[in-house]
Amino acid sequence: MSTLSTFNSSDVLETISMIRDNNLDIRTNTMGISLLDCADSDISKSCDKIYEKICRLAGNLVEAADKTARKYGIPIVNKRVSVTPIATLAGISGGDPVLYAKALDKAAHTIGVDFVGGYSALVHKGFSAGDKALIESIPQALAETDLVCSSVNIGSTKAGINMDAVRLMGQQVLEASRLTADRQCIGAAKLVVFCNAVEDNPFMAGAFHGFGEADTVLSVGVSGPGVVRSVLADMPKDAPLQDVAEAIKKTAFKITRVGQLVGSEVAAELGVQFGIVDLSLAPTPAIGDSVAYILEEIGLEQCGTHGTTAGLDMIVIPGDTSADVISAIIADEAAIGMVNSKTTAVRVIPAVGLKEGEELNFGGLLGYGPVMPVRTKSPSVMIQRGGRIPAPLQSLKN
Repeated sequence: MSTLSTFNSSDVLETISMIRDNNLDIRTNTMGISLLDCADSDISKSCDKIYEKICRLAGNLVEAADKTARKYGIPIVNKRVSVTPIATLAGISGGDPVLYAKALDKAAHTIGVDFVGGYSALVHKGFSAGDKALIESIPQALAETDLVCSSVNIGSTKAGINMDAVRLMGQQVLEASRLTADRQCIGAAKLVVFCNAVEDNPFMAGAFHGFGEADTVLSVGVSGPGVVRSVLADMPKDAPLQDVAEAIKKTAFKITRVGQLVGSEVAAELGVQFGIVDLSLAPTPAIGDSVAYILEEIGLEQCGTHGTTAGLDMIVIPGDTSADVISAIIADEAAIGMVNSKTTAVRVIPAVGLKEGEELNFGGLLGYGPVMPVRTKSPSVMIQRGGRIPAPLQSLKN
């Protein structure tokens, strides 16, 4: 029986309207691939195994996604691969971790995907073998590859915040921008710092394939801001917030069903397990396709005014911002996630050579951003202390 048979005719017509009028699309099909069986004490052999496995398992990913997109008339914008955090393999092999980045980049080019994520380290409680070497190599790895994305998890609700990692990431973010200053500082745009990172995130630049996942999994990311905004625009301005919340919940359910339909079909085509559907309210280049407009539709005169809880995703700051200030921005965002038991992600992009009010433009779904002002009072003494910010008492639940 076709997956489409679970949708009635009104569902289908509503989906068509969402695609045509409200920028609904499948943002990404992301194949997660475990590389644990590619580990080797010889880094060259490990890189060869990685290239072979990615090409073997994901070689038909783009074709399968395009075939499904044509079948249902639903755009699938990006096809991506995520892999086991490479710091794990680097700890086994030693050697220069940049070799792993180049192997990932080569495989991504060969199979034709848009990005490959997983040049990553999980250091929320401390550094194990390979972690520091990988983190210190991130700027070079992102400068010398095209499609590789990187992420580092520096905190969690149970562990607190690893301030030694926060300090190091401030330095690495700044260096990633400097090494790619001739390319709109793209290195920093492909680098995410997490608190409470999840194992099955299909979205770049933060995707990696968690240790608790199956060997190969196909997950879907769906873009929904325009659809949610359209639903809210049709509601009375005096509708109570519980009705607004209910409308958002019902719309999110419909959107994720579309993602499930497409993801299940692509997974079956590839003969792999279907993973999760992740609904993104992150902005796209399409006009009106942003969570900011949703907040304004709910009733804020302008997103950012009182009443907005402003989480950082991608912010562009002046290129002469110090590494310690960048670390402090990262720590602020991590603290929000740690206290609230939520995943928070931040990409801080120092715009080398640009000043406040100028703009970086990365093109595609990485988008663009104006250079925003940053407070100049120094947090250096706190950042240089290192150590760990303790977890809140709620971490004792288990």
